[in-house]
Amino acid sequence: MTTARDIMHTGATCIQESETLAEAARRMKELDVGALPICGPDDRLHGIITDRDIVVKCLAKGKDPGTMTAGQLEQGKPVTIDADADSDRVLQVMGEHRIRRLPVIENHRLVGVISEADLARGLPEEQVGHFVEAVCATT
Repeated sequence: MTTARDIMHTGATCIQESETLAEAARRMKELDVGALPICGPDDRLHGIITDRDIVVKCLAKGKDPGTMTAGQLEQGKPVTIDADADSDRVLQVMGEHRIRRLPVIENHRLVGVISEADLARGLPEEQVGHFVEAVCATT
């Protein structure tokens, strides 16, 4: 059985809630990623910020990425998956929530993230195809 742990990439780097969006953008560039987990002072996952969030929710609204913080873009409780969940559950959660990145949690701590690229590398083509259809389908 393939689990979330088998699919995820480890070493997810968090941005702190108090850090600015400009810093988040710099970190994304350095890491060559399009999203970062947002962590609080307790080092627990509080959300995810994407490059699109920075553009749409900050720049396009005329706000300053040098003063706006990652924490200001948090929206509700993040969708996560347990590290031991099987691949069918991973796809189900990502499909239901129409998300392209899924934080992986173990003992209440972030241990990795699953992206579409991770799915493509770690799962059979047919499973990935169904996922892409579900996430990209228009409603």
